[in-house]
Amino acid sequence: MFCCPLFLKEMEKKQRMGFFIEQLTSNYLLMSAVLSWFIAQVLKTAIDAYFSKGINWERMTGSGGMPSSHSSTVVSLAVAAGVSYGVDSAIFAVALIFAIVVMYDATGVRRETGKQAVILNRLLLDNPFSWSGEEFEKKLKEYVGHTPFQVLMGAILGLIIAIIMGFFYGYIMI
Repeated sequence: MFCCPLFLKEMEKKQRMGFFIEQLTSNYLLMSAVLSWFIAQVLKTAIDAYFSKGINWERMTGSGGMPSSHSSTVVSLAVAAGVSYGVDSAIFAVALIFAIVVMYDATGVRRETGKQAVILNRLLLDNPFSWSGEEFEKKLKEYVGHTPFQVLMGAILGLIIAIIMGFFYGYIMI
Protein backbone atom coordinates (compact mmCIF):
# COMPACT_ATOMS: atom_id res chain seq x y z
CA MET A 1 0.00 0.00 0.00
CA PHE A 2 1.28 3.44 -0.92
CA CYS A 3 1.87 5.86 1.97
CA CYS A 4 2.88 9.49 1.96
CA PRO A 5 6.43 10.12 3.36
CA LEU A 6 5.14 13.19 5.20
CA PHE A 7 2.55 11.03 6.96
CA LEU A 8 5.28 8.58 8.01
CA LYS A 9 7.41 11.41 9.41
CA GLU A 10 4.46 12.67 11.45
CA MET A 11 3.85 9.16 12.80
CA GLU A 12 7.53 8.87 13.75
CA LYS A 13 7.32 12.21 15.60
CA LYS A 14 4.28 11.04 17.54
CA GLN A 15 5.97 7.75 18.37
CA ARG A 16 9.10 9.56 19.58
CA MET A 17 7.00 11.93 21.66
CA GLY A 18 5.08 8.99 23.11
CA PHE A 19 8.37 7.27 23.92
CA PHE A 20 9.65 10.47 25.56
CA ILE A 21 6.51 10.82 27.73
CA GLU A 22 6.71 7.11 28.59
CA GLN A 23 10.32 7.53 29.70
CA LEU A 24 9.46 10.56 31.82
CA THR A 25 6.52 8.90 33.52
CA SER A 26 8.52 5.74 34.19
CA ASN A 27 11.18 7.74 36.06
CA TYR A 28 10.50 6.94 39.73
CA LEU A 29 12.71 9.72 41.10
CA LEU A 30 11.23 12.41 38.87
CA MET A 31 7.61 11.36 39.34
CA SER A 32 8.02 11.10 43.13
CA ALA A 33 9.48 14.60 43.31
CA VAL A 34 6.91 16.16 40.94
CA LEU A 35 3.92 14.50 42.63
CA SER A 36 5.25 15.49 46.05
CA TRP A 37 5.62 19.11 44.94
CA PHE A 38 2.11 19.13 43.44
CA ILE A 39 0.44 17.61 46.52
CA ALA A 40 2.29 20.04 48.80
CA GLN A 41 1.14 22.99 46.69
CA VAL A 42 -2.48 21.78 46.71
CA LEU A 43 -2.35 21.28 50.49
CA LYS A 44 -0.74 24.70 50.95
CA THR A 45 -3.48 26.34 48.90
CA ALA A 46 -6.23 24.48 50.78
CA ILE A 47 -4.78 25.31 54.21
CA ASP A 48 -4.38 28.97 53.25
CA ALA A 49 -7.97 29.06 51.90
CA TYR A 50 -9.28 27.57 55.14
CA PHE A 51 -7.55 30.10 57.38
CA SER A 52 -8.07 33.15 55.18
CA LYS A 53 -11.68 32.22 54.31
CA GLY A 54 -10.98 32.53 50.61
CA ILE A 55 -8.85 30.93 47.95
CA ASN A 56 -5.66 32.63 46.81
CA TRP A 57 -4.52 30.90 43.61
CA GLU A 58 -1.04 32.43 43.94
CA ARG A 59 -0.45 29.88 46.70
CA MET A 60 -0.46 27.10 44.06
CA THR A 61 2.83 28.36 42.70
CA GLY A 62 4.08 30.58 45.51
CA SER A 63 6.78 29.77 48.00
CA GLY A 64 6.42 29.81 51.77
CA GLY A 65 3.53 28.41 53.78
CA MET A 66 2.47 25.04 55.11
CA PRO A 67 3.72 22.47 54.14
CA SER A 68 7.02 23.33 52.51
CA SER A 69 6.84 22.14 48.91
CA HIS A 70 10.60 22.61 48.58
CA SER A 71 11.21 20.21 51.46
CA SER A 72 8.60 17.80 50.18
CA THR A 73 10.18 17.74 46.73
CA VAL A 74 13.80 17.28 47.77
CA VAL A 75 13.05 14.71 50.48
CA SER A 76 10.93 12.72 48.03
CA LEU A 77 13.79 12.85 45.53
CA ALA A 78 16.35 11.73 48.14
CA VAL A 79 14.17 8.89 49.45
CA ALA A 80 13.43 7.68 45.90
CA ALA A 81 17.15 7.79 45.10
CA GLY A 82 17.92 5.80 48.24
CA VAL A 83 15.23 3.24 47.49
CA SER A 84 16.14 2.72 43.84
CA TYR A 85 19.95 3.08 43.92
CA GLY A 86 20.77 2.32 47.57
CA VAL A 87 21.90 4.60 50.34
CA ASP A 88 25.52 3.86 49.47
CA SER A 89 25.14 5.33 45.95
CA ALA A 90 26.50 8.64 44.74
CA ILE A 91 23.08 9.76 43.50
CA PHE A 92 21.60 9.29 46.97
CA ALA A 93 24.48 11.23 48.53
CA VAL A 94 23.96 14.14 46.12
CA ALA A 95 20.18 14.11 46.63
CA LEU A 96 20.55 13.98 50.43
CA ILE A 97 23.01 16.90 50.57
CA PHE A 98 20.77 18.83 48.17
CA ALA A 99 17.78 18.18 50.48
CA ILE A 100 19.69 19.31 53.56
CA VAL A 101 20.85 22.53 51.89
CA VAL A 102 17.36 23.35 50.57
CA MET A 103 15.69 22.73 53.95
CA TYR A 104 18.35 24.70 55.82
CA ASP A 105 17.93 27.59 53.40
CA ALA A 106 14.13 27.50 53.75
CA THR A 107 14.32 27.94 57.53
CA GLY A 108 17.30 30.26 57.47
CA VAL A 109 17.92 32.88 54.82
CA ARG A 110 14.54 32.68 53.10
CA ARG A 111 12.64 32.84 56.40
CA GLU A 112 14.61 35.92 57.48
CA THR A 113 13.87 37.54 54.11
CA GLY A 114 10.16 37.01 54.75
CA LYS A 115 10.41 38.56 58.23
CA GLN A 116 12.20 41.58 56.79
CA ALA A 117 9.50 41.94 54.12
CA VAL A 118 6.82 42.09 56.84
CA ILE A 119 8.68 44.89 58.63
CA LEU A 120 9.38 46.84 55.43
CA ASN A 121 5.75 46.53 54.32
CA ARG A 122 4.63 47.91 57.71
CA LEU A 123 7.05 50.82 57.36
CA LEU A 124 5.65 51.51 53.92
CA LEU A 125 2.10 51.61 55.30
CA ASP A 126 3.08 53.73 58.33
CA ASN A 127 4.26 56.61 56.16
CA PRO A 128 2.35 56.33 52.86
CA PHE A 129 2.63 60.06 52.05
CA SER A 130 6.35 59.84 51.36
CA TRP A 131 5.91 57.28 48.59
CA SER A 132 4.76 57.72 45.03
CA GLY A 133 1.74 55.80 43.78
CA GLU A 134 3.89 53.26 41.92
CA GLU A 135 6.14 52.63 44.93
CA PHE A 136 3.15 52.28 47.24
CA GLU A 137 1.66 49.52 45.11
CA LYS A 138 4.87 47.48 45.23
CA LYS A 139 4.50 45.31 48.28
CA LEU A 140 7.30 42.96 49.18
CA LYS A 141 6.53 39.25 49.17
CA GLU A 142 6.14 38.04 52.76
CA TYR A 143 5.64 34.32 52.11
CA VAL A 144 9.23 33.47 51.30
CA GLY A 145 10.63 31.08 53.89
CA HIS A 146 9.30 28.49 56.29
CA THR A 147 9.11 27.76 59.97
CA PRO A 148 10.91 24.60 61.07
CA PHE A 149 7.49 22.93 61.53
CA GLN A 150 6.47 23.71 57.92
CA VAL A 151 9.77 22.23 56.70
CA LEU A 152 9.26 19.14 58.87
CA MET A 153 5.74 18.62 57.53
CA GLY A 154 7.00 19.02 53.96
CA ALA A 155 9.76 16.48 54.63
CA ILE A 156 7.28 13.97 56.10
CA LEU A 157 4.99 14.45 53.09
CA GLY A 158 7.94 13.87 50.73
CA LEU A 159 8.87 10.69 52.59
CA ILE A 160 5.31 9.36 52.42
CA ILE A 161 4.92 10.18 48.71
CA ALA A 162 8.26 8.54 47.82
CA ILE A 163 7.29 5.37 49.70
CA ILE A 164 3.85 5.23 48.05
CA MET A 165 5.43 5.80 44.65
CA GLY A 166 8.01 3.11 45.47
CA PHE A 167 5.16 0.63 45.87
CA PHE A 168 3.56 1.89 42.65
CA TYR A 169 6.78 1.54 40.65
CA GLY A 170 7.65 -1.82 42.18
CA TYR A 171 10.76 -0.73 44.09
CA ILE A 172 9.24 -1.46 47.50
CA MET A 173 7.58 -4.77 48.25
CA ILE A 174 5.79 -5.81 51.42
